Amino acid sequence: MIKQVQWSENQITPQQIPALELDEVRPQQLQQLQLVDNQATLQHVPASDLEISPKQPANISRSVAESVSEIPNQLYDRLGLAMPRWLLWILTVVLGIILSGLLASTLALWTPLWSNLDQTEEELGVAGKDQQKMPLPGEVWGKISQYQLSKPMNILIMGIEPVNGTVDGSPDSFAGKSDAMFMLRLNPGDKSIRALSIPKDTMIAIPEKGLTKVSDANAQGGPVLAARVVSRTLNNAPIDRYIRISTSGLRQLVDQLGGVEIFVPKPMEYKDSSGQMSSLVSGWQTLNGEQAEMFVRFREPGLGDLQRVQRQQALMKALVARLNSPTVLPRLPQLTRIMRRYFDTNLKIEEMMALVNFSLNVERDNFQMTVLPGGFSRFSQDPNSYWLNMTGQQSLLNDYVGVNVPGLKPDARAVPNLKIAIQNASNQPQLTEKVIKYLKQKGFKNVYPVPDWPDTQRQTQIIVQKGNRNVGVDLQTVVGLGQVEVSGAGDLESDLTIRIGKDWK
Repeated sequence: MIKQVQWSENQITPQQIPALELDEVRPQQLQQLQLVDNQATLQHVPASDLEISPKQPANISRSVAESVSEIPNQLYDRLGLAMPRWLLWILTVVLGIILSGLLASTLALWTPLWSNLDQTEEELGVAGKDQQKMPLPGEVWGKISQYQLSKPMNILIMGIEPVNGTVDGSPDSFAGKSDAMFMLRLNPGDKSIRALSIPKDTMIAIPEKGLTKVSDANAQGGPVLAARVVSRTLNNAPIDRYIRISTSGLRQLVDQLGGVEIFVPKPMEYKDSSGQMSSLVSGWQTLNGEQAEMFVRFREPGLGDLQRVQRQQALMKALVARLNSPTVLPRLPQLTRIMRRYFDTNLKIEEMMALVNFSLNVERDNFQMTVLPGGFSRFSQDPNSYWLNMTGQQSLLNDYVGVNVPGLKPDARAVPNLKIAIQNASNQPQLTEKVIKYLKQKGFKNVYPVPDWPDTQRQTQIIVQKGNRNVGVDLQTVVGLGQVEVSGAGDLESDLTIRIGKDWK
């Protein structure tokens, strides 16, 4: 049976993640998870309507305790051991400790970040016999695997600048501007996760406020207003839930992970709000929390927020890779506390379980990222203002937010007519002209070189900048090699970027 959670239209109400009581869900309540499109008219999220079964008695019967105490004696008699009984008891206790350690490690491995298993009695608000029962690893995983996502779901994710004078993690601390924003779409139809990065300087209209940047929406009206203006900007795209993350938690998260390994493409000098200067050199390095924050917040003059968006996507990949490292396992209890403190959402527990279950089964090629299409206006008073251009973007709207706009056509250009940037990462300068000449012989009309990528790569990459993986696969067929990646990591002016590796002969 599959757990049903009815996704109703929701008025976004900021709330911290509720405590987890996995042991109280009745098996007979398991049905299919349903989503209801809400066209971003957000209404109140009702409390969970699950029926809660009575808790099991905390005391263990005397007969059970006596039976357990007889196990070593029975083993001694059945095996005909010649060792003293006191030595057998010691070995039994040692074996029990080892098994307990393995159980604890397994539990830490499978416990999601939003679990309350590491909370103290004070944090839980319980004590004594009222304390919640800790679910076993099999119970946690078994229940998560029974929740399924049956319809596409859109989540608005915002990185919030902390408000000065507020306590980190308090409701007031989430009332600042959004330093990063993107729409996450989970689609069980094609088993994909797609992320649409929204530059913070994107120009939008706020009711009764006029024209402003999308980063102001959360500060002026919280997640409700932010969701409404983003939905309207994306042709009334449905927004089912929101997640807000305090950017002040980034440093602590990275430090707790022991740093993240990332490639810095060029030297960077950054001045923070207090006027203090920091710098990063180019090349591969392990960044601590302060350096990671600098990496994603550094802005170059004249390029607006787009290169910051590229670095945000690069950091996201590095964090995922670091979280998969076995050395992170002992740090999970502290990581859960950090994430709970700097994480605000209106997702309910059962909804999170469905998302976790879905995400675990998504293949690498089906995790795709792109940037909201647009450009900078020369006539704008603010040179960093970013103006949308949705011409020919029907496929992007359909794939990344689930919207079909009558009259808006998809980009139907054949691959040879697309803008293709050639970036050399092979450490063999002659290959740039060789690749350009080869593609022009194949009928490609708009092929141009861009500055070399400073990190030498073994394998050629075909980076799909505009979100449609099919065109990357078509180009891969023509050149006969290359790993297709759908992200905003290529040349910003291109449709496709070929990053030449050493495998190109």
